[in-house]
Formats: sequence, C-alpha cells, structure tokens
Amino acid sequence: MAEQQYILALDQGTTSSRALVINKEGHICSVAQKEFEQIFPQSGWVEHDPNEIWSSQASVAAEAVAKMNITGAQIAAIGITNQRETTIVWDRQTGEPIHNAIVWQDRRTSEFCDELKRQGHAEKIQAKTGLVIDAYFSGTKVKWLLDNVDGARAKAEKGELAFGTVDAWLVWKLTNGRVHATDISNASRTLLFNIHDQQWDEELCDLLSVPVSMLPEVKSCSETFGATESTFLGAQIPIAGIAGDQQAAMFGQMCAEEGMIKNTYGTGCFIIMNTGATPKQSKNNLLTTVAWKLGDQVTYALEGSIFIAGAVVQWLRDGLGAINESGQVEALANTVDDNGGVYMVPAFAGLGAPYWDQYARGAIFGITRGTTDAHIARACLESIAFQTKDVLDAMADDAGIPIAELRVDGGASINNSLMEFQAGLTGIKVIRPETLETTAMGAAFFAGLAVGYWSDIDEIQRIWKKDEEFDSHMPDEQRETHLKNWRKAVDRVRDWDR
Repeated sequence: MAEQQYILALDQGTTSSRALVINKEGHICSVAQKEFEQIFPQSGWVEHDPNEIWSSQASVAAEAVAKMNITGAQIAAIGITNQRETTIVWDRQTGEPIHNAIVWQDRRTSEFCDELKRQGHAEKIQAKTGLVIDAYFSGTKVKWLLDNVDGARAKAEKGELAFGTVDAWLVWKLTNGRVHATDISNASRTLLFNIHDQQWDEELCDLLSVPVSMLPEVKSCSETFGATESTFLGAQIPIAGIAGDQQAAMFGQMCAEEGMIKNTYGTGCFIIMNTGATPKQSKNNLLTTVAWKLGDQVTYALEGSIFIAGAVVQWLRDGLGAINESGQVEALANTVDDNGGVYMVPAFAGLGAPYWDQYARGAIFGITRGTTDAHIARACLESIAFQTKDVLDAMADDAGIPIAELRVDGGASINNSLMEFQAGLTGIKVIRPETLETTAMGAAFFAGLAVGYWSDIDEIQRIWKKDEEFDSHMPDEQRETHLKNWRKAVDRVRDWDR
C-alpha cells in the first residue's frame, strides 16, 4: 500500500515563518512556527534579514514534517504564501542579499512617491497596475536599494542582481538558485507589472529605474515552479503553488465566485472582493489586483489594505503595557459596556484604503477623567471594525453590488466581541470558517490542484466549512453615532505629519 501523501504549506509572514502539513480532507496535521527579528533602523523604516527569513522557514518546514514522523517523499507538493511587497535584492552569483529586506510597512520611499505624483504619473500607473502610488509597494523599494547600496546599480545594469518578493527568494533558496520565478499575484503588487497584458511593463521599469533583467519569471498560482534540492527534507519535492498571503487567504476561504469577500484580521486588515474575469478600476482609492491565475484564466479583485489591525493589540501589550498577552484584550474590553465616547485611529504607519494618507498619525479622542484602560482597549478593537466598514462601503460602491456576507479569518477573528461589533457596524452577515488557517490552506489548495492531489475546485469547496455566523443587532441610531464620531476622528488625524 502506498504511503499517505500530504501537502506542505509554507506561510512566510511579517513577524513569523510557519509551516503546515495538510491532508486530503483539508485537516491540518502538523504546525511549526518561528518568530524572527523586526529591524527598525530609523523612524518609519522596517527591515528583515533575508537569511533569517530563509533559515526560519526551512527549520519550521523540517520541524512540521518531523512531528508527523513522515519523510519528504510523502510530501506531494509544496505551496508557498508570503508577506507581499517586501523586497529583496540578491547577487545571482553568490546568492547573498545585498541589503536587508525592505518590509511592506516601510515608508522610506514616501518622498519619491510624492515626486511621482507631482510629475503626473498617478493615472498612468493606476491604469496599468491597478495600484495607487505608495511606499507600500515593491517597485520604489527596489529603486531605493539600487540607489543606496554601494555598487548595486552598476551590478544590476550588468544583470548580476536579482529582485524578488519573499516567495521568489524562497523558491531561489529551495531550488539552490536554479529557479528565479514569482506568481502573478505577487507580481501584481510591485508597481512594475501590467495586470492587463500580464507582463512586466518596460515603461514602468524605466520610470522607477529598475532594470528588467532583475525581475523574476511570472507564472500562474498553480503550476510546477521547480523541484526542491533533495537536501531539503531528503526529497525532490515539486513547488507547485504560490500566492501572496491575501490572495491565498481568499482562495482558502473559497471566495471563488464574483462578489464574494473575505477580510483577514492579521497585523493589518486585508479585504478582498472577487470581481471575476474583468479588472474593475476603483473610484474610491481601492486597489485593482490579480486574485489568482488558474490555467489560462485570471481572476481579478478589488482590495482595501488597512495597515494597522491586530498590530493595535500588540501596541496595547508592548507600548502601553495594558495587557500581558494579546489574548487578554477581549476580556479587558468587555469589562465596560461601551467605549465611553473614546475613539482610536491607529494610523501608526499612515492610513491605507480608502484614504491613502501616508502623513496621518495615530490618535485617541474623547478621553475624560472617567476613561480607563478598558475603554481604550475597546476603542482599539473597535478601530479595526471601523476601518473595515470604510473599505466595505467603498467596495460596494465600486462593484455596484450590495454585499451579502463577509468571510473572516486571521488571528483577531477569534474575538467574538469584535466580530459581533463588525456585523452590527456593517449590517451584514459575518461568517467565520472552521479553519482560520486560510492563508496556508489557499497555498496548499493551489499546490494540490497543480499536482492532481485535489481534482478540482468543487472538491476543495466541499472542504471549506462554516464555524460561526454573526448577525447585525446594532440599532440604527447607535450605528450612526459611532460612524459620525469615527469620521470626525479620522478627519482630525489626516495630514498630521507633513
């Protein structure tokens, strides 16, 4: 009898690397996780060590497989999902990074982004890429590295350097430099990729001074990218699925039909609506992005990115010391009946969609002598739901269709109070699945489809199961008061740090 086969999902996130072993029924059989260092060279700058990203990811993969007491030969395929936009440039010959990775949260290229806008490039860039000009995306980070690392630009012009988002870096390392490739979902987040003709765009590369020779080959989300070196887990395993974390989560949530929406409550919040085979240009500062590509069929999406969501709970823990562990926030917030008139705008790294204000900064409003740490904790949690509501309103307007339900996942979605408040604030059904590991599941599904581990999307849809549903019980008057105060608070923090 043949040994049982599994899919290995590598989930390389902003603060940790994780690995999950998943079986044919979609059960997670084993998990390993390792945090790695966050590097803050100066205010607004965020970096990671690419070699630490790799070593942490390789070690948790080995640990997750070892826990199962299986061999690498029992891994049918590897799926990769990753923190998007984080930018790595390395030497093709030595495989060594020329600098730390510049993380998606990093704001060092804000001034250059402003310059591009002043020069009138915003409309053209949005038309080609579906993105707004912002320091969030990879292209301006690549330019910064070439301009600021000694000798980098000269080497790049000679074809000696490679650029990749984290997925491409992991593929390079797993294949020992044999494969330099990314998938279309990650490519669509660089400011360098034309989402209509699905090619790197030479005009945009020229505009951002990025040599085309640095760029990885772009593949679909579900095909064989290459095989690992046999030194990795003792077998040559096909790398068969890649998607950026939010697109992977959307696929893991089986938002496979037009109009379906998911929100991942992670470090930030990432809300994506499936818009089908046609890219929809946003009138409301949302991003038009590639959701995924299966075979020759591209599925597009509208996305609203919120920079600070779960990170506001980390700030309560590490910055204020109001809680010792993140899991304590719900209990603390529930010791008061309401927010006591306190509203918190967590614009620690500016505001994302639908505002795109990189100069906004965080603030707490409505504090009185009666305000306690519980009111502030509640206001912090509620800020996640308010930001989500802003994006959902923009999405419904852009898509021209009412939103029926919101599928949720990510760490903060286990907070029942937050999910109830979210349903009340939006007036729509909030659905939480049994498996919250939707990002890893999406990567696994893409990889499994490519190698025939699962036969088709119908088989995968039978795996997805609902856990809990939250309905709106908030009175209209209360909702209106909340939204009025929230909008007033957002107006006050706009453009603060200019």
